[in-house]
Amino acid sequence: MRLSWLALSNVRNYASLDFQPAPGLNVFIGANAQGKSNLLEAISLLGTGKSFRTNREADLIASGFQIASVSGGAHIRAGSVNLGCTVTATSRGIRKAYSANGRAVRYAAFLGTLNVVTFVPGDLQLIAGAPSGRRRVLNGALAQEQPLYYRDLVRYQKALAQKSALLRSADGPDADLMDVYNETLVSAGTALMLARDRFVTAANAEARRAHAAWTGGRETLELRYEPNVPYEVPTGEAIGAAFALRLRTAAAAERSRRIPLAGPHRDDLGLLLDGRSLAAYGSQGQQRTAVLALKVAEYTVMHQRTGEAPLLLLDDVLSELDAGRARAFLEGVEAYEQAFVTATHLPHDLPQSHVFTIEAAVLREIASPACERVC
Repeated sequence: MRLSWLALSNVRNYASLDFQPAPGLNVFIGANAQGKSNLLEAISLLGTGKSFRTNREADLIASGFQIASVSGGAHIRAGSVNLGCTVTATSRGIRKAYSANGRAVRYAAFLGTLNVVTFVPGDLQLIAGAPSGRRRVLNGALAQEQPLYYRDLVRYQKALAQKSALLRSADGPDADLMDVYNETLVSAGTALMLARDRFVTAANAEARRAHAAWTGGRETLELRYEPNVPYEVPTGEAIGAAFALRLRTAAAAERSRRIPLAGPHRDDLGLLLDGRSLAAYGSQGQQRTAVLALKVAEYTVMHQRTGEAPLLLLDDVLSELDAGRARAFLEGVEAYEQAFVTATHLPHDLPQSHVFTIEAAVLREIASPACERVC
């Protein structure tokens, strides 16, 4: 999987841009606020249709304009594809539209065409942060990899919102309507939990392998899926039965507290080092190494399952890692077909790469990165 061209119009500080990325590693060097992160954000829009930086999608549109657009072409296993994403500010709020090969498509059909794995500075807080951040990692990877996962996630979230509103209703929840919502939660939630269990099992093996290579096997990393609804065996039948039972036993407490208390919206991803919680006992260095291993695992599992290497987007992360960890991470994903890295200065020990400077949203390729280090 490789991005062959990229065009931006009124995206943040880019009035316009036409760019042909190179295969392999593309490195963007520049001072802060010049457009490095904006460029990676635009690339991610072609993959996930969403920003990895903000929930305020109006921020994507350049000041003074009402429409921002990102388009690009990519080579994927099925052939070539042209993708587009537009963000429009209207009197009713923000509207987004997606296209594939010149035809308008729904978001569900757009998602997963061009897979991306992002690694941003905030990811270094994944271990000590709230469970919602770790769930986003699972949802982001699985929604790109499996179209049915995204469908089930939307079904689950819609039913959860409806159940939440029903629990908050002044007249008290209608029992029949509650049963309808719970049935949808069990159906969609079972699929989510089963997919998460299988993904974490695969990711655990890859994360342990990468972590052991970096630490010389002195410590053992473990990724553990921690479902809110416990079950004995990871089968659809067992998970569905456990979830239905949990909803029945939690019903009184949910009515009392007026919020849904059971389901995969409360799942977590546990990270342990030698059997102990990294969040509680790990040093900052140990936590960062574990996050690196988690991202390598995310990339590797997506590659193995889809048969295509995702685009790798590294937004100003290497500067926050010491030289050894930065080198270890890049070596861990050395099979990438294409990657994009931003930095304020040219990192040392990079693999063969194409280097570009960015100043005021203008790109300029450096003919010889080695010369640039010397000059």
